[in-house]
Amino acid sequence: MDTTTLAIKVKETVNARQEEILSPSALEFLNALQQKFNQRRIDLLDLRKVRNLEFNKGLTPTFLPETKGIRASDWKVAPLPQDLLDRRVEITGPVDRKMIINALNSGAKCFMADFEDSTSPTWKNIVEGQINLYDAIRRQIDFTASNGKEYKLSEKPATLLVRPRGWHLEEKNLLDEQGNRFSASLVDFGLYFFHNAKQLIENGSGPYFYLPKLESHKEAALWNSVFVFAQDYLGIPQGTIKATVLIETLPAAFEMDEILYELREHSAGLNCGRWDYIFSFIKCFRSLPEMVLPNRDLVGMTAPFMDAYSKLAVKTCHKRGVHAMGGMSAFIPVKNDEAANTNALEKVRNDKTREVLNGHDGSWVAHPALVVPVLEIFDQFMPAPNQIGKQIDQEISAEDLLRLPEGEITEEGVRKNLNVGLLYVESWLRGRGAAALYNLMEDAATAEISRAQLWQWRKHQVKLADGRKLTKELMDKLFYEEQIHTRNQLNTILPHRLENAALLFRDLIFKEQFQDFLTLDAYELI
Repeated sequence: MDTTTLAIKVKETVNARQEEILSPSALEFLNALQQKFNQRRIDLLDLRKVRNLEFNKGLTPTFLPETKGIRASDWKVAPLPQDLLDRRVEITGPVDRKMIINALNSGAKCFMADFEDSTSPTWKNIVEGQINLYDAIRRQIDFTASNGKEYKLSEKPATLLVRPRGWHLEEKNLLDEQGNRFSASLVDFGLYFFHNAKQLIENGSGPYFYLPKLESHKEAALWNSVFVFAQDYLGIPQGTIKATVLIETLPAAFEMDEILYELREHSAGLNCGRWDYIFSFIKCFRSLPEMVLPNRDLVGMTAPFMDAYSKLAVKTCHKRGVHAMGGMSAFIPVKNDEAANTNALEKVRNDKTREVLNGHDGSWVAHPALVVPVLEIFDQFMPAPNQIGKQIDQEISAEDLLRLPEGEITEEGVRKNLNVGLLYVESWLRGRGAAALYNLMEDAATAEISRAQLWQWRKHQVKLADGRKLTKELMDKLFYEEQIHTRNQLNTILPHRLENAALLFRDLIFKEQFQDFLTLDAYELI
């Protein structure tokens, strides 16, 4: 396709449907976003590095003194549109065609179509994901499986929200006039907004988003500037865009008020992105032996620092008149094992009951079969569309947000992190960003926990429950054994990409310098 007049290079070839999405006018919009906002994005990423170095030297995160006035003053976010008032159950998943139809038909109130953690960002996945959403919004989406089963959109689909990739990611298949890769955030947001905003408004809805991986209110302010520019560009009213911010980094937990304030004309609340939050906690304190977390299975929402973060999100959002969304329980239905399935469903029910009683206005599921059980819980304890009027009269201190859970680190825990990490990275390299492993739905966030824990445990040579130190030699031995185990598990998948996954995962665990995100290196292999 000819993009020379825009000085944009599209590196991958495209077919006719993809050319519709990558039209000259759409690329012109992307170029305007890139030229206006990319340098600001880069500058904010540099600030992240400075802050993370400070944390790793022992600086304790705290609430910002310079924004105390925002936290203390009385203000509210702008009113929400009708189709975002009741969000008691939201389903999330990647942007493939079958998933979109099933999620929109699932009975959930909302569906978050995910270009980020549950999508492997191959060029095919990204562009076809945009095509799928374009078709869904115009009710022209369908899908026929290899067995002949047909999928079509129901009469009353869920409200659609879209999660673009985070500020730290780039799109290697689009280069700007300076030869720089485009911001992946701006590509995902820009293509979806440009093609669909007016159609969504005509449908009685609007362009709604989830914003991932933010680390500060300054990053929220950048998104707000993007929204203002984009709405002016298309000539639609300011405040039409609504965005829910995932609080999934430790620094962001100390700036919840400020993040809502920056987005107050466009805010749809906050969400407790629990798995990335655990990863961020490990990352921020990776060099501090006193901040090591136990086995991944022992770090759930009842852990002190996680419980405090969840309640602070509810308190902050409700004070500002907006939704506080709960997070993802990773359990999924278990096939052909009634006892295991009953146990998994009970864990989901317990998790969601805790969330609704804490004051959350809705929660996430990863599988359509969990929509009804979670709806029942929220219907029981939250008969109104939301419970924003419920105020939490509890002080949550900086110390509460840093209080560690008790628990051991075991050889089994090390092996599980190795096995799950290898299986997930292999799946991601094959283009599948959501992987059902051991009756849990794994995505990039859960893989990051496994990877970060292994790096931290190896660096500090933690003491295992059996008394041994986790030396480099012991980690090497366990890695080798789990690589063989994983190869045996993947024998039915041909061709698989275990060799690439193992080389990458091993490097991430054993290298002295911690890599901020495993997907940065993995992206160069797809």
